[in-house]
Amino acid sequence: MTDPELRYQAILEKIQQRGGRLTSHRLALLRLLAVSEGHPNAARLYEELRAQFPTISRATVYKTLAMLKEAGEVLEIELHNDSHYDGNKPFAHPHLVCTRCQRILDGDELAPLQNIGQQIARQYGFLVEREQVVFYGLCPDCQKTPEA
Repeated sequence: MTDPELRYQAILEKIQQRGGRLTSHRLALLRLLAVSEGHPNAARLYEELRAQFPTISRATVYKTLAMLKEAGEVLEIELHNDSHYDGNKPFAHPHLVCTRCQRILDGDELAPLQNIGQQIARQYGFLVEREQVVFYGLCPDCQKTPEA
């Protein structure tokens, strides 16, 4: 994980450069994403923010996430009918999803998948606009325990 304060400052600077409004709700969401060690979904982010800001709306969370995604400061991981967000590593990288506990792990060290978009372009002439590589299986903890 990157240093949370440096990550927060980087996101903040990008939003300021783009002329985005910096409301207290948005700043709190930026901070939450910067310190997040996991891959929260919008509902979890909303619930955590609502404890501090009872008047915050779901729309604020979703609009801010969309703006951050467009600015390249958050990576959206689309899983079934829910999206999760990676605010620490907003670049394409593989994710490992446990089908039992729903935990999401980063697969950054998978060397054969690095630069896969460039490999696809060279081999197939296909221009990759966005990539998402997700592997589904059982995490080490779930492998140790029998299914309930």
